[in-house]
Amino acid sequence: MTTLRFQSFVLVSLSFILGFSEFIIVGILNNVATQFNVSEAAVGLLVTLFAIVYAIATPIISLLIGKHSLYRCLIFLLIIFISGNLLTALAPNYTILAFSRILTALVSGAIVSLAITFGSFLAPLDKRSSLIALIFSGFSVASVFGVPLGTWLSNYTSWRNVFWIISFLALITLALVAKCLPRNLRQQKTLNFLSQLKIFTDNRIKLGVFLPALNMAAIYVAYTYLQPLFSQAMHFKTNTIALLLFTYGFMSLLGNVYSGRLADDYGLKAMSIVFLLQFFLLVSLPLTMTNRYIGLFAIMFLGFLMYLVNSPAQMFYLQIAENKFPQSLVLASSFNSIFANLGIATGSAIGSLLYLHTGLSGIGPGGAFFAFLAIIINLKLSQLNKN
Repeated sequence: MTTLRFQSFVLVSLSFILGFSEFIIVGILNNVATQFNVSEAAVGLLVTLFAIVYAIATPIISLLIGKHSLYRCLIFLLIIFISGNLLTALAPNYTILAFSRILTALVSGAIVSLAITFGSFLAPLDKRSSLIALIFSGFSVASVFGVPLGTWLSNYTSWRNVFWIISFLALITLALVAKCLPRNLRQQKTLNFLSQLKIFTDNRIKLGVFLPALNMAAIYVAYTYLQPLFSQAMHFKTNTIALLLFTYGFMSLLGNVYSGRLADDYGLKAMSIVFLLQFFLLVSLPLTMTNRYIGLFAIMFLGFLMYLVNSPAQMFYLQIAENKFPQSLVLASSFNSIFANLGIATGSAIGSLLYLHTGLSGIGPGGAFFAFLAIIINLKLSQLNKN
């Protein structure tokens, strides 16, 4: 049990570092834009770029892993991840910065899927959903501690120092991975790596992968521009924003922890209510943010809802893979990350367009559209599961 706890800690550390590296752009948007003399929208599009590369590269790398040692693949991908963050810290211009984010995004999704695969192998069956929720909680911890602390450090020293710290922490995590994770894990052998794609012949998978995509698209229309929402729409002072980002991250952490309980008790059946709450909070955001405290409550509640879909969706994919497509286990482990990042790319891109053409007032209703689609998809999926 002690070994499993330490291994769980290492897997959570992995997701924390990955989340810290991915999310921090939201907190340092202004500082990066100022240094490279580009617009905030241009820096915001780095979120979109990261998510698109993440979503495209993750399934390809997951397929290529095939029957290879999961341990060796994870070590190799972590070395590339560290290199990408070091390059970000050293980037002399916006072009090199964008390239470094591409390099980091290339391997981030595959690292997540490998962490989840290790977790599903290591945990007893009755603790699997809890461990998967714990692994995902690393992303929430990154929002709670990493983003606000990184924002504070960026404001008072340099945003580059944030990526030096990320690189250092990733190097420590690499050493822990090398020491404690089993070296003999592989997924079931297949005649050819494309046979892993057979999981997409299942109609439940075809529908189910839309849920994390639409969830994150709805949230990220607003989340990408949290800093302007706090400062411009609600008129909070600059030195308060780091605290507000901390609070938002804490709410998402609570949601992520509760996500494991939802997976055990209700599965995806509870998600229609979650998406309905998202819809009402987002569609009413132009009104609620006219009062800083009501608007703040709405945004923080959105933070709580942000990751509730994680564990129910991930357990849904893994159960289908284990029962019908065991050769696709690593690929199935990556579905939540792949399609969530497609949603992030879509939501941040739509958010950028709305911010440019309608200002902050169009952001909430734009996100509500995706929440409405998620309600329809989840209801259809529930109907399909009954048949």
